[in-house]
Amino acid sequence: MSDATRTTHDFAGKRIEVKSSLAFDEIMKRLREQTGKSAVPLINEIASQSHSPQEFDAEVTRRFVGPSGFMLFAEIDHSGWITIYGIHRRVLRIILGNPLLAITMMREDLSAGLFAPVEVLLVEDGEGSTLYYVQPSSLMVIAENEPLLKAAVALDHKLEELIGTITGLI
Repeated sequence: MSDATRTTHDFAGKRIEVKSSLAFDEIMKRLREQTGKSAVPLINEIASQSHSPQEFDAEVTRRFVGPSGFMLFAEIDHSGWITIYGIHRRVLRIILGNPLLAITMMREDLSAGLFAPVEVLLVEDGEGSTLYYVQPSSLMVIAENEPLLKAAVALDHKLEELIGTITGLI
């Protein structure tokens, strides 16, 4: 029998809601223009073939990172199954990130990897859309850790900029 312990850490995440007059398809078009596309197995394959962090960084950037500094990892479309329950709107969970951003936080606290990559939820809302996300730093920094806070706040700003660009906030 092994020894195990369980610790609970309370924290308060900040959920942000951005309402946009832009249609769902327009926001997705803008998102795809601003992000590259990859999958974790491809990232791991590059890591296994790289001889240094610099080589890895350069290859990931060259192949996958979009103008925003993010890449799209996955889309989970809830729209198909929620219709059976009478909800007839498009709802898409989007997972995006960048391992070169993630490492700036995971160096300081590996548990930050629980919230990297980040997720957003895009919901069709009449003629416009609503985009929800949780501010990354509010999830990652649950104890005093200045280097982690600095890296997580940088991610907050980068994500806010992307969301502003795709929703028309900026």
